[in-house]
Amino acid sequence: MAAVRIPPTLRAEVGGLRELEARGDTIGAVIDDLVERYPPLAGQLYSDGELASFVNVYLGGEDIRTLDGLDTPVDDGETVILLPAMAGGSGSDPWV
Repeated sequence: MAAVRIPPTLRAEVGGLRELEARGDTIGAVIDDLVERYPPLAGQLYSDGELASFVNVYLGGEDIRTLDGLDTPVDDGETVILLPAMAGGSGSDPWV
């Protein structure tokens, strides 16, 4: 099993937990296991059936986009970090 760190923005969907264990031999399988157990995560992680472009996933501190994406192998005991990108602000340029 892999340890999956859950950021504050997703903790409401997993009962407030900071970290979960998930089964899977690839990043995609690990995420699928989480979504199966915590269905509200699907709306936060997926867009049109694919991992949303604003969701960053790290394995051992490395962005999976630089590895094999969702096909990146995951060994027992490794740590996966889910990190949806945050956006915000007033929409106006404070420098104008």
